[in-house]
Amino acid sequence: MKKKQVMATCLTAVMTGAMLLSGCGNSQGSTGAGTADTAAQKAADAPADASSDDSAGTSSGEARKDVVIWDYFETDAQKAMMQTLIDGFNGSQSEYTASHVYVPFADYEKQLTLGVASGELPDIVIMDGCGMASFISMDLFGDISDADIKWDEYIAGPMESTMMDGKHYGIPFATNCTALFYNKDMFDAANIDYPDENTTWDEFREMAKALTKDGVYGFGNAGTNTDEGTFQCLQWLYTAGGSYTDIVSGVDAYTLMQDMINEGSWAKDVVNWTQSDVNNNFMAGNIAMQQNGPWQIPGIEKDAPDLNYGVTVLPKRDANAGQATSILGGENMGAVKKDDMSGAKAFLQYYDQTEVMVAAMKQYGSFPPKTEAAQDAYWTEDPIQASFIKQLETSIPRGPSAAWPTYSSAIQTGFQEIMTSAKTPEQAAKDTQAAVDAIQ
Repeated sequence: MKKKQVMATCLTAVMTGAMLLSGCGNSQGSTGAGTADTAAQKAADAPADASSDDSAGTSSGEARKDVVIWDYFETDAQKAMMQTLIDGFNGSQSEYTASHVYVPFADYEKQLTLGVASGELPDIVIMDGCGMASFISMDLFGDISDADIKWDEYIAGPMESTMMDGKHYGIPFATNCTALFYNKDMFDAANIDYPDENTTWDEFREMAKALTKDGVYGFGNAGTNTDEGTFQCLQWLYTAGGSYTDIVSGVDAYTLMQDMINEGSWAKDVVNWTQSDVNNNFMAGNIAMQQNGPWQIPGIEKDAPDLNYGVTVLPKRDANAGQATSILGGENMGAVKKDDMSGAKAFLQYYDQTEVMVAAMKQYGSFPPKTEAAQDAYWTEDPIQASFIKQLETSIPRGPSAAWPTYSSAIQTGFQEIMTSAKTPEQAAKDTQAAVDAIQ
């Protein structure tokens, strides 16, 4: 893309101020650490990792080169994982010192867009996979196809989200999807069978109604008006027979959602809930079932160790339908385009090691994007983790499209209209279809 075109694209996105967030595969919402003035200033002022000797020279006597990484990680488990990963890299060689900068999820893509325009950017950006294509088009990332990385060992879907025109611009960092969590004690008290892979929408709806009492909702998910909400709500549209470009065929999802909210069994507050909010309500016993991802498991183990819960695949449309779909989530690590990209390549090559990836994902609460790493017994032999692996079999990406933020905004507006009963399912489907059709 020509430089003038890149700048025009960046400035247009900044001026609109509404560029949709796409870091939701495992975003934890907006309830984390504090913010600073701008991410660019943070990157410029970022101290070296405290556990490393930043002044240590290389074998040639030169100072270490900084490798700055941006992320939006907010849970204790995610932050601990990132620090462990950085410490491991810094201790594995003497040429680079990595550090990471927290950028609030709500500001993430805006700060990247500003960084493209100003040139003040980190070396590596960790971001949601579905958002990477648009930033490759904006010339944010550089071609690292010559890096010493085992490209063919990655799961195809996540790897494709890091590429364009056959070139590699980064590597997948984590892959995941959402599934159905359920409180076993609440099901037992109501004398209801647990949901499983054969549970249909009708059965799920009856379960939720029976469990809704004494201030407890039967079900809740993240319906916030960002891509985090799209990530969780879009699954219902696909399971109904629609897609991100065919809204009308999925109108039954709108009907199910609105009917359950009107019945009181699908929490009406989900229009404002992030995935972290949903999990907090599940741990507190305010909802009997939640749609969420494996990254919530470390938090449950830490904050609600006595919670008696299970996980299964999401409910399917009807008895004759196959397993319900879920939406593929997870982050990529993109190498920012610079004259010297050696530090970024070195860090990606370090993470490319299977043992490093497995250890990081165990801490993080997600699945490794490498085929071999994902076969570790930690995931395959645990019944809860295994349920997510089964759900991954029918998980699909958002898009992929360089215009995904615009698609997501239109789609989530439709879900908001349904969840608040601002429109009938038919009208919302018609209007959302028109908005999607208008996207070039």
